[in-house]
Amino acid sequence: QVQLVESGGGLVQPGGSLRLSCAASGRIFGINTMNWYRQAPGKQRELVATITSGGATNYADSVKGRFTISRDDAKNTVYLQMNSLSPEDTAVYYCNADLRRSAYSTIYYNYWGQGTQVTVSS
Repeated sequence: QVQLVESGGGLVQPGGSLRLSCAASGRIFGINTMNWYRQAPGKQRELVATITSGGATNYADSVKGRFTISRDDAKNTVYLQMNSLSPEDTAVYYCNADLRRSAYSTIYYNYWGQGTQVTVSS
């Protein structure tokens, strides 16, 4: 069964750092774009960061200069390094990726992880 599993969330003080990980498991024959989204209480889910298969990255204005997205294709894993965290970063963070499930097809399917809570508070 193909799935995405996030880890690394938790409670951190303002100004602190966390690194989130998201590993794709199951029979996977390719990974295209990988994304991190977040959803704060009472707000819509928003795109935080994107990394393409070629390594190009893009960030929401609210996290530019503080967050860094990266990927390790050998481990089928995407990371989100979050620095200088503020209470406004408190949210459930979701991994999202386009995965190829067959060696005989070029179709990519979109998957979501279950989410990991990040709370920034003193």
